[in-house]
Amino acid sequence: MGYRENPRPGGRSARVQAAVHQSVRDMLARMDRADITIPLIAQHANVTPSTIYRRWGDLQELLADVAAARLQPEGEPARVGSARDDLEAWVEQYADEMASGVGRQMLRDILAATDSANAEKCGTYTRYQLSVFIARAEKDREPFPTLEELMDHVISPIIYRILFDQMPAPNYVRDLIAKVMLKG
Repeated sequence: MGYRENPRPGGRSARVQAAVHQSVRDMLARMDRADITIPLIAQHANVTPSTIYRRWGDLQELLADVAAARLQPEGEPARVGSARDDLEAWVEQYADEMASGVGRQMLRDILAATDSANAEKCGTYTRYQLSVFIARAEKDREPFPTLEELMDHVISPIIYRILFDQMPAPNYVRDLIAKVMLKG
């Protein structure tokens, strides 16, 4: 059974989602994740396990949904200077957050889900943030790489390193940006 994107917006559905997500976050903060079960989450959220199974299907889909919600940006990236300066600041913070223990686990949760909707949401969040830098550069008539160049030559290598190698050093991130800026 797949995850259904907000089947009934607002009302009870929104309250259930908020309660279940909060319960998962609370449990992940204080328990070993191997001990977390849907019945425990349901009890903590004051819902029935069948509500969780009906909405998310299984624990992995729920963990992926919670992770995707946590990765949703709260707003546009900060403006610190030129579009390139803004991009560098944002990408360094992005790499740090994704490479943290919590960040790595969220990425793994999202990728372990059988439904790709949450992974696609995260890609959309990242593309939106990058498009802000592109729009700023266009407004300021600053040469800038395309969205695809940023995804392929900056974000993808960072995520690969985080998942399969080691934390990318700040100079690695800056070098990726410098290389893609030469193409832009």
